[in-house]
Amino acid sequence: MNFKIDSSLSYTVKAPTTFIFNIHALRSINQTVLEEKLSIDPEFKVEEFSSHNGDSRFMRLKVIEPTKFTIKYSAKVDMRYRILDEKNAPHLVPIVELNSYIASFLYPSRYCQSDKLMNFAYKEFGHHKSIYEKVVAICDWVYNNIEYSSGSTNSSTSAMDTIIERAGVCRDFSHLAIALCRALSIPARYFTGYAHNLVPQDFHACMEAYIDGDWVIFDPTRLAPLNGLVKIATGRDAADSAVASIFGQAIGTGMTVNCEVMDKSFQAFRYKGNFKGVSFQ
Repeated sequence: MNFKIDSSLSYTVKAPTTFIFNIHALRSINQTVLEEKLSIDPEFKVEEFSSHNGDSRFMRLKVIEPTKFTIKYSAKVDMRYRILDEKNAPHLVPIVELNSYIASFLYPSRYCQSDKLMNFAYKEFGHHKSIYEKVVAICDWVYNNIEYSSGSTNSSTSAMDTIIERAGVCRDFSHLAIALCRALSIPARYFTGYAHNLVPQDFHACMEAYIDGDWVIFDPTRLAPLNGLVKIATGRDAADSAVASIFGQAIGTGMTVNCEVMDKSFQAFRYKGNFKGVSFQ
């Protein structure tokens, strides 16, 4: 399935500032970048690098003098996914059998304080029999109990803040769902990407849970079709996968994002309770 994506970010820089951007489409076995283009106006020297596991693509640039600039990225991407039957994943993969990378997504992280949510998680979701049912129940609970409210949170809002304040955006919904999964010893990671049919268009945050050997995608906000996502990055939480990290003095002045499916036969696969899982592996 082919997608056309593009994004534009504008900034006003007041003093020497280093930026690290994470807006490139991920290259993986099931996601092929067919073509892409990056431009910066005015031009700056940039350095591209990958995350330690090679999963995410970052770009670093340094601005010395006060100025205004805009960075634009566009790409055509072929994305392939698999539909999984939840009946084939009745049990949790034993922690002793997880490799070190997957096991790293069991630990509490900056925005996902799973260690503080264990009692709540076991009380609310521990009775579900299968691992898949537990994750679905968690996403249902987040969707039904957290109000989606643009501008209600900021970059320091954590899962604990969200469960107390009962409001947030996609980033917060995902952090809370991830924390609750980890509290039940289910590996879970943060997912950021471009999303088709998202209203309004923006970078979108979801989460993936490791179920029976597969990373399965979930969107606790239910705002985007699960087969309409182009992955940018995964990480422990938003700290690992921020679209833009700013080290200095600069403010964002504009942002546009767009994601379109180029295949006319596309049929949106949306979350509906006990849906079958979607994996991008």
